[in-house]
Amino acid sequence: QIHIINMNNANNSKCFHMDQVNDNIKGNTKGCEECEKIGSDWVHLRLCLSCGHVGCCDSSVNKHGTKHYQETDHPVIKSYEPGENWKWCYEDNLFIG
Repeated sequence: QIHIINMNNANNSKCFHMDQVNDNIKGNTKGCEECEKIGSDWVHLRLCLSCGHVGCCDSSVNKHGTKHYQETDHPVIKSYEPGENWKWCYEDNLFIG
């Protein structure tokens, strides 16, 4: 069962971008791709479900996960943290769990 939480409007809680998701995609790296290149730290990791990009979360200084979405329009990410199994759609502003 999938639970969806819309952070803007609880009456409109449907993600329209799940057709762009590859649930079997593997991460391109073990850590944030950009942070690894510049030697920066991150707080948590996010996996792009369109292309496998691994970026850091918005609690991290560089926010590479969100920057990847802004540059590519790949709408859905998932947590890349052990034990976490949720997704986020940037376009619909939704948690999908």
